[in-house]
Amino acid sequence: MTPELRWLALSILLGLAYVFVAAGLATRQRGLGWNAGNRDGEPKPLTGPAARAARANANFQETFPFFAAAVLALSIAGRQTPHTAFAVQLYFWARLLYLPIYIAGIKYVRTLVWAVSLWGLLQALEALF
Repeated sequence: MTPELRWLALSILLGLAYVFVAAGLATRQRGLGWNAGNRDGEPKPLTGPAARAARANANFQETFPFFAAAVLALSIAGRQTPHTAFAVQLYFWARLLYLPIYIAGIKYVRTLVWAVSLWGLLQALEALF
């Protein structure tokens, strides 16, 4: 397995962690009855860390398909290099940092970490051209 595919697999696990953290915080705020129930009607809006975790999860879901497509395209095209291995690691580690930074509500640092993850994604994509 190439490093790029290994980091893709780790990023899939990270995406699941985003889902579980967001769901856990939402359940803590809305209650187990809401989570286990039919969820009919409008739930009360999430606030604080639960709302930030939900937004972080949505943000991960927005960028991950592009990351996965880039890694798979690199693999299919046989364009992996030490630079692409670094780029995908950069995406992963930045996304790993992003979740707790967002939940903690640390402004500006969150945006900087997001930009680093985007740069990693773009560097991986650039290798296809």
